[in-house]
Amino acid sequence: MKKHNFSAGPCILPQEVLQKASEAVLNFNNLNLSLIEISHRSADFVEVMEHAKDLVLELLDLKDKGYSALFLQGGASLEFLMVPYNILPEGGKAAFINTGTWSSKAIKEAGLLGEVEVIASSKDTNFNYIPKDYTIPSDATYVHCTSNNTIFGTQMKSFPKTDKLLVCDMSSDIFSRKLDFSQFDLIYAGAQKNMGPAGTTLVVVKDDILGKTGRKIPSMLDYQIHISKESMFNTPPVFPVYVSMLTLEWLKGLGGVEGIEKINDEKAGILYDEIDSNPLFKGVANKEDRSNMNVTFVLTDESKKEKFDSMWKEAGISGINGHRSVGGYRASIYNAMPKESIQVLVDVMKAL
Repeated sequence: MKKHNFSAGPCILPQEVLQKASEAVLNFNNLNLSLIEISHRSADFVEVMEHAKDLVLELLDLKDKGYSALFLQGGASLEFLMVPYNILPEGGKAAFINTGTWSSKAIKEAGLLGEVEVIASSKDTNFNYIPKDYTIPSDATYVHCTSNNTIFGTQMKSFPKTDKLLVCDMSSDIFSRKLDFSQFDLIYAGAQKNMGPAGTTLVVVKDDILGKTGRKIPSMLDYQIHISKESMFNTPPVFPVYVSMLTLEWLKGLGGVEGIEKINDEKAGILYDEIDSNPLFKGVANKEDRSNMNVTFVLTDESKKEKFDSMWKEAGISGINGHRSVGGYRASIYNAMPKESIQVLVDVMKAL
């Protein structure tokens, strides 16, 4: 029986994408060679890379607007360092909104290269809300935020209005909802939450913000080098890039970001409605800041934990144990999560 995969990441992927990817591993483009054994310099893979980057800019409505899309490595964790290397001047300041574990890590890395000011934080209540009131310092070069907090189940519904550069870690909700993506100067996202398997990281950067820091940047950390080499300065992770391309094609077929947003709203509504109406459960995140990607909740009666755990496992549900920082349960319902799987979880909750 196919599991109902609520894992926070690596995440669920569309079945048709998995099918096409598995076929490509055996025989790619009728070459009688595997995707993972052909040259990344071959015309067949160069076409994959170019198409993947083009789909990114198309789906984010950033084509012909002065942005480059890159598929890099090292996860969002390396971007915590690459961002300040590329846009924070020597002696400069970066402003951060701290909404969880990953923004905390980004703050630490940026602090190695310049001054960091945390202008808002929800740490006081274990990150269960998104701070709204803050002042952006006039001497900051950029403002950094995390759009969705996988561990704590919160999501930013609006973003800072500023004349500073705006940077956003969108690792866990990229391509899930319609936004004015041109408000951001730099977006980065690990693929393994909503786009593909672990192993590649998407960076979308406005070209004209680069090359202004006065820093000597190590080659592997320099966005301008990666742009000039078309994401092939070193051997790219061919399989994750290919699967990401397939997922972006699948998303385009559903009506793009606008189309999937409607589906995601419906899916999240089904689960949150059950949490709010069932006295045995309680949501963790503040209602106004709830994530449509990661739904965190706890039992109101811990004596029922053993029974509930047995029930959802028997129903073929996988990956809903909450992160140790929060406890309880976390249902990650990314783009590829079918509504039917959410209904299975809701039915179990009703039956408890």
